[in-house]
Amino acid sequence: MVCVQPGDPDVLRLRDLPVPEVRDGWSLVRVRGAGLNRSELRTRQGHSPSVTFPRVLGIECVGTVAVSTDPGLPEGTTVAAMMGEMGRAFDGGYAEYALLPNALLMPLTTELAWDVLAALPETYLTAHGSLDALGIVPGAGGRLLIRGGTSSVGMAAATIAAGYGMQIAATTRQRRKAAALTALGVEHVLVDDGTSPAVWPEGPDYVLDLVGADTVVDSLRLVRRGGTVCVAGSLSGWALPGFEPVAMIPSGTRLTAFHSDTLKGAAGAAVLRRVVHEVEAGVYRPNIDRVYALEDLAEAHRYMEDNRATGKLVMTP
Repeated sequence: MVCVQPGDPDVLRLRDLPVPEVRDGWSLVRVRGAGLNRSELRTRQGHSPSVTFPRVLGIECVGTVAVSTDPGLPEGTTVAAMMGEMGRAFDGGYAEYALLPNALLMPLTTELAWDVLAALPETYLTAHGSLDALGIVPGAGGRLLIRGGTSSVGMAAATIAAGYGMQIAATTRQRRKAAALTALGVEHVLVDDGTSPAVWPEGPDYVLDLVGADTVVDSLRLVRRGGTVCVAGSLSGWALPGFEPVAMIPSGTRLTAFHSDTLKGAAGAAVLRRVVHEVEAGVYRPNIDRVYALEDLAEAHRYMEDNRATGKLVMTP
């Protein structure tokens, strides 16, 4: 599925392309599934100046090694890959085959269905990394507010935090999605009506802000003094015009961020294997909203752009 130029979902066009030829340091992966992400939507809209078109989008995928240039990744190995300029500097996961750098490939052993496995890499590694960036210690308790709770990362973070024994509040813009959060262990579901989502009088200890630009300043006011806000999503956009750190970050309060590129390849492989194990054991949920065929990715982008999803959208070619 080729993004021929920036624009609306109709710029995604199904094309027959040659299967990429392998080269040193890169292996050919037969794509069995790929998660959809907001960053792909924004690239399609033209908000990624470094990306040239036409381009096969897709910052993550799972599949099997079809042709290998790495003895440690024999043909037939199940792998996941994400980030590292996938779908941006080179063609990504919206395809039947992807030529990917060996350094991005994370080998896995699992019996999970391809659509379930495809829902995990970017989503759960981002959720894990964000909770780590917040300084959350498993079993230590604390109050966590997730802004953008019914995004795929928000639901994954709620699942993990519930297992850590935390008190959790989460926001959603649509009341009909509240039950999905409650089922994950969220105690306080707040419908986002544009006001500050206050739950605890003293404020949450941690805020995971997946909405981003529109809410980060309010999150800094909302978190308890000395608490931490982590921005790890861009549901409302990437930029924060007029941000004044000294004026807008209360004294003693910490503002950090998490970018999943830090867990690509070998850095994220062990974490992803733990996530897969927890899903196989029924501890974590894949939180899949819909599964699309490759030829239906334009419709998938419309669905994502309309904010209709509760959880992860997945493509299986």
